[in-house]
Amino acid sequence: MTDSISRVSVENDVNGPIDPPCTDVIVVRHGETDWNAFGKIQGQLDVELNEIGRQQAVAVADRLSREPNISAIYSSDLKRALETAEKIASKYGGLEVIKEKDLRERHLGDLQGRVYQESAKLNPIAYAAFKSHRSDQEIPGGGESRDQLYKRCTSLLQKIGEKHRGERVIVVSHGGAIRSLFNRAAAKGQNPGKIMNTSVGIIQLFDGDKWCIKSWNDVSHLTKTEFLESAFGGDASSG
Repeated sequence: MTDSISRVSVENDVNGPIDPPCTDVIVVRHGETDWNAFGKIQGQLDVELNEIGRQQAVAVADRLSREPNISAIYSSDLKRALETAEKIASKYGGLEVIKEKDLRERHLGDLQGRVYQESAKLNPIAYAAFKSHRSDQEIPGGGESRDQLYKRCTSLLQKIGEKHRGERVIVVSHGGAIRSLFNRAAAKGQNPGKIMNTSVGIIQLFDGDKWCIKSWNDVSHLTKTEFLESAFGGDASSG
């Protein structure tokens, strides 16, 4: 299990103690898709969960049903995230899932729909843009830069945090988007590791634009499901 990724201290991004209230944001990656299992790049293409992904969604929903005082559930509007979020919402008396386009995965342009291992050969220009160390590098075919992804995801989460100050909410999104949220909240130089399908992390948002990580990459609920640690996505090549 990739539970070995370190639990990051709650004081990572703050200078000294901070008094409540804060917003607890429980961040969940969607369940597995066939494209995850086969190594195909999804980006913003609307791929459904596979049967294992649905099992994972049920498992994470059961896990989160023990979390008290959930005020709202937000999700990417892409099917793989939305179905995961709806499974979670069913444990809260059918709490409405609020769909947000800004929680979508990074748009990966001409690479979307390609098998990752073949993309360097079939789309060398797009692949080079994707692998570029420049955070402002866009990908041919309408793809986003990492900076664009970071801005839209973190701006939305900041708004959610301000709206729900003193409350607890759930956010269901994608590997690349969640990595951006981690990078905003964690201490400089910390690595989120591979974000597994239906992994659970908690980001705390405080008054004064302060974010920090409370816990990260909990997949303990997946012990009874089929679970591919090698499935594509959730790391620096997420898509």
